[in-house]
Amino acid sequence: MFVLAITVGVLTTAGVWLLLQRDMVRTIFGLTLVSHAANLLLLASGVPGWRNEPLMDVNTATDAADPLPQAFVLTAIVISMATTILMLSLAVIGQNDDQEKSPTVEDEPAKPAEPAEPAEPEDEMEAERA
Repeated sequence: MFVLAITVGVLTTAGVWLLLQRDMVRTIFGLTLVSHAANLLLLASGVPGWRNEPLMDVNTATDAADPLPQAFVLTAIVISMATTILMLSLAVIGQNDDQEKSPTVEDEPAKPAEPAEPAEPEDEMEAERA
């Protein structure tokens, strides 16, 4: 159990460190590591000791493992895989404009010039008459 606790701590630490990076791919890897750590923690908390398979025709209820944490972990794996795929697709189609430097005032696009006011038609007509 001590090795499992150390593994969860190392995965969480590495995942949080990667989440704090600016690169999108590192952020995705950090989120994946944190989700793996949560899965291991959930699985370890649901099984106090190694038990037998949760099959009632083979084992008694006191010897069988609780299947609910295993179902939670399986659901969490599917959700984390879908989230990772979504974030990787966003990283592929996203713009890479914030990786080099922080945005500054000079980076903003210039405002378009205002169009000149058209001459009034009455002034043009008076100019033609004169």
